Amino acid sequence: MKYSFIELAYDVLKESNKPLSINEMWTYATETGKVEKLSSSGKTPIKTLAARIYLDIRDNESTKIMQVSKRPAKFFIKDTSLNEHEIKAAIEKVDKKIKTKYVERDLHTLLSSFVHANSHFKCLTKTIYHEKSSKAVKGKNEWLHPDLVGIYYPFGDFKAETLKLLSVVKENPYKLFSFEIKKEINFTNLRECFFQAVSNSSWAHEGYLVTLKMEEDPGFYEELRRLNNSFGIGVIKLDAENISQSVIVFQSSERNTLDWDTIDRLSADNVDFNEFIADISLDASDNDRRLRGKYDFHFIEDEDATKYAKDKGMI
Repeated sequence: MKYSFIELAYDVLKESNKPLSINEMWTYATETGKVEKLSSSGKTPIKTLAARIYLDIRDNESTKIMQVSKRPAKFFIKDTSLNEHEIKAAIEKVDKKIKTKYVERDLHTLLSSFVHANSHFKCLTKTIYHEKSSKAVKGKNEWLHPDLVGIYYPFGDFKAETLKLLSVVKENPYKLFSFEIKKEINFTNLRECFFQAVSNSSWAHEGYLVTLKMEEDPGFYEELRRLNNSFGIGVIKLDAENISQSVIVFQSSERNTLDWDTIDRLSADNVDFNEFIADISLDASDNDRRLRGKYDFHFIEDEDATKYAKDKGMI
């Protein structure tokens, strides 16, 4: 007899005896060997688990699973031995943990570490401090500045002779990235966050919206897909405990040309961005291919990520 995703969810919730999110259920199931009992888990098993649970709650009158909170989405079993007061206490404990002291800029180190090591990016980043921007008319520069900018240098992938040839034939081996970072995205703030990323990434080859926490409703995933298809902004979900396991949920569409007017405006408005552009010009033309620019060189390996996340209050 096949072991279903719903049976897995029920067994996990019953054993743990506390409300869990989809990711927490999958982690528990993996650690206890229940995932191995599934006849097939597919390419995106966590999304499959979420979809099966939401459909079971919606369509199955005799479902044994209930959703007990929305942000974050937590689930529990109906025939639990815990009473309503105990369930509420468990949820409040989780909510209290989520209201942490960390700020968005604490996520910069995670993102910088991920994109530096990831084969798609292999880039160096620089934090853009908005408070260093010139004071203009209120609203003029709203949503103009990305949180992080990135540059891919081809030095490690091509020999010097190949790079010279690329220069001769006028092909550009360099790539610029724009990153907008949020602690969490959900149905409430999705459109604002997404269009902020659209607005401040027009200058780059690729633009991304980055988050640590994401709504787990399948409908939310489909809305992200629609926005990605329409506007080309990619989405990255960070994993605070295993940075290398962070996921490019949707890849950005690549622009072949840069928005030079916006680059010039950003350079004039913000000293960090101006320094970033100046550093690229110097490092790209340096014959000895040594990087001297002021980039975010603080990288974290997976083995140190959990401690960093706990120290910052992310987990």
